[in-house]
Amino acid sequence: VMVESIEQRADRGGGAAQYTPAAGAKDLKAVMFNWAWYTGMLRSDQEYDLIMSLEYQGKGTLQVDGQPCNVTKYRTSVSYQVSGERIQINGTRPNGQNCSAIEVLSGAYAWNEDIPGAELVAGKGKATPMPATVEERMIRLWASSQGAWKAAMGGILDPPQMAARPQRIPADVMMAGKTSLVWEGNKPVLTFPIPGVPNAIATATLDAKFMAERVVVKQGSNTTEFIYSDYKDWNNPLNPAEAFVPGKMTEKKNGAVVRDITTTLTETAQMYVVIPVPASVKAAIKPTN
Repeated sequence: VMVESIEQRADRGGGAAQYTPAAGAKDLKAVMFNWAWYTGMLRSDQEYDLIMSLEYQGKGTLQVDGQPCNVTKYRTSVSYQVSGERIQINGTRPNGQNCSAIEVLSGAYAWNEDIPGAELVAGKGKATPMPATVEERMIRLWASSQGAWKAAMGGILDPPQMAARPQRIPADVMMAGKTSLVWEGNKPVLTFPIPGVPNAIATATLDAKFMAERVVVKQGSNTTEFIYSDYKDWNNPLNPAEAFVPGKMTEKKNGAVVRDITTTLTETAQMYVVIPVPASVKAAIKPTN
């Protein structure tokens, strides 16, 4: 008679061993669990990461085509299942000129649209391939407040998994796979690779509540820094989800601020987000990531 462990039964859907880190635990397993737990990413009695999609809205300032833009609409639709994101930007430059844009990433393809879903229906809209932005957009996705945890978890599990369980990380270690942990004072600092971007290494510093306050990505001579604060449930009060997203997000490229966004609304339930790649974009880009 074969006797299964609780963990083995959990892996085939037969129930799960719940996990609570010991008070003050500082190993990688405890920190990764706390990071996902306190941001509300772990769902169901089996404590899987089930935040697979995200709708976010905000406003602020950013650089569009290298020029400043005062943004009244900043909407991002994320699907972690396809490594995709569509960012809709609408605003004006200081001189009053419109500076709208739609930036899209799907897997290793990047393009801009003049309308959401451009070219997916024949004759509707224009999709402009943007191969030079693939890595920049991948970094933005996987260094986000939720994406960073998924990237760190992807560095631990081989192969990476959707709906991962931090309970599967070995106990009492400070490094597993390509993800490592050190403590700087009372703050955990994790280092891990950005998925799909060669030589891009992220360092995430967590705050006292195990939420990412700073993610720095180094790739060659470039450094991109993401600063997060004011985490809370920004969903509509009629649909709270207890999944916590920063109220303030600042992105810097080599020290210069390129995006400074204040949250207005999120939807962190299971959103239907699809980002198919137009045929013209597939023909124009040969993925290397």
